[in-house]
Amino acid sequence: MTKEIQIGKSEVKTGKLGLGTNKVGGHNLFNDLQDSDGSQIIEEALKENISLLDTAFMYGLGRSEEIIGQVLRAHDRSKVILATKAAQDPNDGLHLNNKPDFLKASVDSALKRLKTDYIDIFYIHFPDEKTPKDEAVEALAEEKKAGKIRAIGVSNFSLTQIKEANKNHQIDIVEDNYSLVHRDAEKNLFPYLKEEGISFVPYFPLASGLLTGKYTINDQPKFKKFSTAEYEKIIHALDKVRDLAKEHDSTISQIILAWYIANPNIGVVIPGARKAEQVKSNAQALKINLSNQEFQQIDQLFREF
Repeated sequence: MTKEIQIGKSEVKTGKLGLGTNKVGGHNLFNDLQDSDGSQIIEEALKENISLLDTAFMYGLGRSEEIIGQVLRAHDRSKVILATKAAQDPNDGLHLNNKPDFLKASVDSALKRLKTDYIDIFYIHFPDEKTPKDEAVEALAEEKKAGKIRAIGVSNFSLTQIKEANKNHQIDIVEDNYSLVHRDAEKNLFPYLKEEGISFVPYFPLASGLLTGKYTINDQPKFKKFSTAEYEKIIHALDKVRDLAKEHDSTISQIILAWYIANPNIGVVIPGARKAEQVKSNAQALKINLSNQEFQQIDQLFREF
């Protein structure tokens, strides 16, 4: 499955499977990361024709962007879709800042770190408390007109904030927490996004590893956000997904990713990776064609979440 999708109303087009890069240079977020592993992760993604790379200033305070920029020097930039984000102000203790001047300066800084003259998707990473959201987006619209960015995104915004930000219908894409066990966005965001032609990208699609199938009924203390009863239901649901994975000669993770890829409400799914082998494995999800019955079966297994 190599279906290409358009990002909102922009001219950006990409495949349905991307790469989340918080473990590429994200030394402030994860322990024991090696820059060399980060470079290999990016190389493997490009080798597997995973063209969308999703990064952010906050991933290593610019280090993730720098690693990606270094790797891309040896590749055809026009075949890569770069998405990055900003909001944490390095000159103000990383407090959130959506002011137009800050966002414009952040675009320029990201361009330098990524060693490119344009960014395909630029997100406001988190909303601050004071800046009118339509003014923040207008600043990015000016960057778009200047050719510095190609599509405008917001991340971690409530529906009310998205509507304010999209006052002039300039938002192309929204990124937020969503997975088969965290489905609030289906009711809270999807109807408005569909109505406005805005693409959606879920982060934590594998629910911090829970949906990979590597955890057992005894690991519930690692996932305190779920009650014991909820956790048991998830594990039992994954047992049924495991049966489906055997039929497709695949892993649970690959089946779950294939479900997102087949989901018309989702633009691009961006699982992360700590090692290049995980990227290679995730890419196999593109080869899985779930039947409508299988898609609905997975959907129903996790319906209550």
